[in-house]
Amino acid sequence: MSQVEESIEVRVPVHTAYNQWTQFESFPPFMDGVERIEQRTDTLTHRVTKIGGQAREFDAELTEQVPDERVAWTTVGGEARQAGVVTFHRVQDDTTKVMLQLDFDPRGVAATVGDKPGFVKRQVSGDLARFKEFMEARGAETGAWRGKV
Repeated sequence: MSQVEESIEVRVPVHTAYNQWTQFESFPPFMDGVERIEQRTDTLTHRVTKIGGQAREFDAELTEQVPDERVAWTTVGGEARQAGVVTFHRVQDDTTKVMLQLDFDPRGVAATVGDKPGFVKRQVSGDLARFKEFMEARGAETGAWRGKV
């Protein structure tokens, strides 16, 4: 298993950043390589990705969700193996530190070689930067799911 940890400060309140992160179907505009996410149940999503030229489909299940604090998931089938957690930390009333930790198993020669020079770390860093741009440009979330898992 490989691991990536990245964080970024976003100039929106904690509840705004958290609420947007619960809107999985809205990920494609700021998550490079995510082509589609379908919310199947409150805790199950189906994801279609194309990263480094490799297309993958898999399901991910929320393992923990605490409003304004954290969202954790793990894959439960398909062509990818990963688990992750995103946590939200108040820096100021209008600023949130978003921290992402991703554990993943690069499968296949192309994925393993692609991860060697830090490809996944750069991708995660870019995704967080695009999330920041998306949120700061909007100033508000597109929706919210405040349930607890």
